Amino acid sequence: MAPIPGSGLAKGLAVTLRTMTKKSVTAQYPDAQPDLPPRTRGVIGLLEENCTVCMLCARECPDWCIYIDSHKETVPPATPGGRERSRNVLDRFAIDFSLCMYCGICIEVCPFDALFWSPEFEYAETDIRDLTHERDKLREWMWTVPAPPALDPGAEEPKELAAARKAAEKLAAQQTPPVTEPHADEQARAAERPTRPHGASKQQTDQPKPDQPKPDRPTGQEGRE
Repeated sequence: MAPIPGSGLAKGLAVTLRTMTKKSVTAQYPDAQPDLPPRTRGVIGLLEENCTVCMLCARECPDWCIYIDSHKETVPPATPGGRERSRNVLDRFAIDFSLCMYCGICIEVCPFDALFWSPEFEYAETDIRDLTHERDKLREWMWTVPAPPALDPGAEEPKELAAARKAAEKLAAQQTPPVTEPHADEQARAAERPTRPHGASKQQTDQPKPDQPKPDRPTGQEGRE
């Protein structure tokens, strides 16, 4: 059905009239803090334990406002006879928020969930050099990151949880000793015994087969026939 000409203009005027009749309310900031949504792009928090110094966030940043320094350490073998391994140790992680344009690319490309959005936005400074937040300051913003929203009741289980659950179940199955069925020896002996045909009696099974020779009759019984 084709729309009626002028219906869009009528809907727009109706919204305008409803808005004109409502009383405007001004939020008295900073006395009244705004109610921000959880995904507000305020400031970036760093979870240092998850950072592996892969440098993806610094390479993908279009403003080059992320500064990362690290060094390598040798980790002794976990088992005797194993080989030593090297790992990256984070020395510095800083973000210059005077250059950041809050695009969120660094958070999206982080493969280990080390960066998060915080809705906090009150971090203005009188000196522009103070807008470069080092890792200690970025760690403090992590306490203001809201919890992720709950999944829908009918949503699929996250792949990470499903993989961890399957691994735990497999490990538990390997550690559990196999359960032996009772009377297993008796069942094995019963399987080795010859079985008679279905419906045959014990006397029928005891009779000799046609291809087998009949046993010799005792002497002295030929004249009785």
